[in-house]
Amino acid sequence: ITGILSTLGNGYVIFMSSKRKKKLRPAEIMTVNLAVCDLGISVVGKPFSIISFFSHRWMFGWIGCRWYGWAGFFFGCGSLITMTAVSLDRYLKICHLSYGTWLKRHHAFICLAIIWAYATFWATVPFAGVGNYAPEPFGTSCTLDWWLAQASVAGQAFVLSILFFCLLFPTAVIVFSYVKIILKVKSSTKEVAHYDSRIQNSHILEMKLTKVAMLICAGFLIAWIPYAVVSVWSAFGRPDSVPIQFSVIPTLLAKSAAMYNPIIYQVIDCKFACCRSGGLKAKSSSKKSR
Repeated sequence: ITGILSTLGNGYVIFMSSKRKKKLRPAEIMTVNLAVCDLGISVVGKPFSIISFFSHRWMFGWIGCRWYGWAGFFFGCGSLITMTAVSLDRYLKICHLSYGTWLKRHHAFICLAIIWAYATFWATVPFAGVGNYAPEPFGTSCTLDWWLAQASVAGQAFVLSILFFCLLFPTAVIVFSYVKIILKVKSSTKEVAHYDSRIQNSHILEMKLTKVAMLICAGFLIAWIPYAVVSVWSAFGRPDSVPIQFSVIPTLLAKSAAMYNPIIYQVIDCKFACCRSGGLKAKSSSKKSR
């Protein structure tokens, strides 16, 4: 169910965005990239795990396990770094207007190149002999070999590097950005009131985009943090200290993150449509009064 809804939802977001690709704002380009990452998780990873679930064991051998682990980590890391970039974009647009107005479409595409390079690097590092991919404890999917931390100091360094650069640091940037935005919003109402209506409308739109980004980031972190906690516990706690039945739940919760982002897009898009229609009516009435 998660795989089907995620594929249809993110595919629809990408299809609708392609119709107006020349009009997409930088923040919307990042949102499309997030949909691409979520679609990649669904299309590349879900068929392998579904077949293995019904077969009660991993069906695709060692090479298939490493491919599945790489794809899941690659697209998952891409999603988190994309949301980090979105949070920084929102932070600049809301808290530093002079820098925010400087950001254009070509800056968004440069940012996309950095995101994909970052995700490729960290997903490919395990193939260089520093780490590895291995089956999950329940045996029907694969992930990073967190258990290397039990074996050597090099394994501990690998796991800690992944945790810092692919979870803790991006999460800290996201939290910092939205905390600063919330503090700024509390004090900005009076400032914006002094500007003309065009700047006020632009500020309102930026705030709505910020709310969308906050919802998406919150959902992603809620879905992935339990999985990260269980993984860290498996890496540095006692061997087999996490029951196999319990380890399944955080994995399924994390993979469900790709499913609900399109729902957030559509709910907010309906609100945008209502706001746009209201804005058009207001413009037409003002022309008549003139």
